[in-house]
Formats: sequence, structure tokens, C-alpha cells
Amino acid sequence: MASKNTPDSAPSNYRLGQIATQFLLTLSSDKRLKAQQEVYKFVRWYGEKRTLAGLTIPEVANYAEQITSSTTEVVEKLGIIKTFLAYAHKQGLTRTNLAVHLKSKKTPPKSASISKRRFQRKVLLTSQGYADLETELTTLKNARPLIAEELQKAASDKDFRENAPLEAAREHQGQVEARIRNLESTLKMATLVDEQKTIGREITFGDTVVLRDLSSGEQASYTLVDASEANPIECKISVASPMGQALLGQMKGQNVEVKAPAGILHYRIEDIHHRLT
Repeated sequence: MASKNTPDSAPSNYRLGQIATQFLLTLSSDKRLKAQQEVYKFVRWYGEKRTLAGLTIPEVANYAEQITSSTTEVVEKLGIIKTFLAYAHKQGLTRTNLAVHLKSKKTPPKSASISKRRFQRKVLLTSQGYADLETELTTLKNARPLIAEELQKAASDKDFRENAPLEAAREHQGQVEARIRNLESTLKMATLVDEQKTIGREITFGDTVVLRDLSSGEQASYTLVDASEANPIECKISVASPMGQALLGQMKGQNVEVKAPAGILHYRIEDIHHRLT
């Protein structure tokens, strides 16, 4: 009689998403909250609907390459995934214990690390913009327990085949965690702009510009911000966008051209509102 881990008996139709949920339900609530982010990140990396048995050793061995954290954090994160893979093997869901093939990535040479830091994107933020991002980050972090509770509630339905609430809860959690990482990175790299020094006749970072479309006569206002603050609904545009680049350094009364997919758009600068005036 074949053992549970032989090729003949290893299930081939169990999907990563299913096994991840089953594994997390075996953990205590505190451990589950800590592990689910990394486990679902692993699942999303390879595809939620991909079968666990279809993962290859080289794929698993290279997973650590996409983790960008300190050495201590990498070891901790990989430890969670190793526990997950070991669980799958113990349940007879993989032919080999993939956990033993998951190893920390090699530390790049010091010169390479320095080079990478040199080319990190510089983020310019106003004091208000920085405060807004901090508030959003705090709000999202405070929402984690509720999101975990919703995920656990959705996962209580044992029918994994048509569990739309579970899929939605996972997707929501992934979006929130991605936004948290983005905010943390942005705030870490942010440089506060000295708004007093930016006041002048020319358009600069943080200014609100009143434009008139020369073809339609319509008037609109835009505030120039960093890409991390950009919000079309609030008429906040990135200084790195085509519109932002066209406006920087210009003065009231000047005409500007903006290259767009539909062609070149023509505007006149009707007014400039500096942040502190």
C-alpha cells in the first residue's frame, strides 16, 4: 500500500488558496494574525488557483528573492512560509517537503546596496501631505484586526469552491497591506519641503494653479503634489506627470502645452495660489 506522500496518492487538485486557509485555521488567533499576511502574499505570488502539487523546487527556492526586508525580517517571514509548506507535506499534499528548499537570499555586495540606495526615488512632501499620509497609515493599521476577523468569518465556510466572500476578504486584505507597505516606504523616503522658500512668482511644488483650456474655454484648478499624494478626484496632480512638468516654473498669464495621448492640449495660466499666501 502506497504511503500518503507517494506520487500516486498526493492530491493534485488542491489549490494554494484552499490550503492556505486550511493551514491558517489550525493556528491560534494571535499566530494567525501574524502569519496570514505572509502566507497570502506567498499564495498571490504563485497564483491563488494554482495547485500546490504543481509548485516546483526551483520556484520555491527562488521565492526569497522577492522579499525586500532586513535580514531578521526575511528569516522571520520565510519561517512562516516554511511552516506552511511543512504542514502541506505532513498532510500529504506535496510529494516532497518543499520547506527544506526555501532559503534566505544572498546578501548583495556592499557596493550594490549603496548603488541601490542612490537611485531610490526622492519623495517631496509638504507638512500637510506628510501628516495626511501618516493618518491614513494609522487608520489602515488599526483596521487589521477587523479585516482578520472578516477573513476568519469568511473562511469558516468549508465550501472553498464557491466562497466569494472569502475571495473578496483576501483581496481586500491584500490591497490594504500593499497600501500600508507603500505608505511606510513613502514616509521613510520623504523630504519635507520648506514651503516658505517656495513662494514666488513661478509655479512650484504645492501651488494651486488655475488653468483655462484654450480650446473649450473651460477653467479648472490643480494642486501640484508628489506622486504619493496625487488624487484626481481632489484635483491633486503629480509634479512628475505631463501636466505637472509643463506647469513647473511657469508664471501667471503664460500659455503651456501638455502632451496627452489624444494630442497636445493648450492652456493659459489664469492664476497661481501659493500654499502660504
